[in-house]
Amino acid sequence: MKFTVSMKENHLFRRLYAKGKSAAGPTVALYARPNRSQRSRLGLTVGTKVGNAVKRNRVRRRLREIYRTHEEEMKPGFDLVVVARTRAAFASYAELRRDFLRLLDKLEVRRKL
Repeated sequence: MKFTVSMKENHLFRRLYAKGKSAAGPTVALYARPNRSQRSRLGLTVGTKVGNAVKRNRVRRRLREIYRTHEEEMKPGFDLVVVARTRAAFASYAELRRDFLRLLDKLEVRRKL
């Protein structure tokens, strides 16, 4: 992830949930808000309802890879939080990718190609 840093502070997540725009799909929910920087920040949330630690980490790795491969298509300077839903554990990589990209377009975070 060249242009992105990891978001780990709780207050940043809470501010994004309160003031950011959101969109939800069957496998993931996405929150986005512009920040005043040229770097984007990414936060991933995978709750215990998704499954045991192995399943949660697998979903987290997949979401991080989807973000990494499409990072150059996104506008810089956004805070993004991806919240995995329960169905994410049973979804294929292609389903997760399709839902993620659709939500990016809906929130207008992805550049028009």
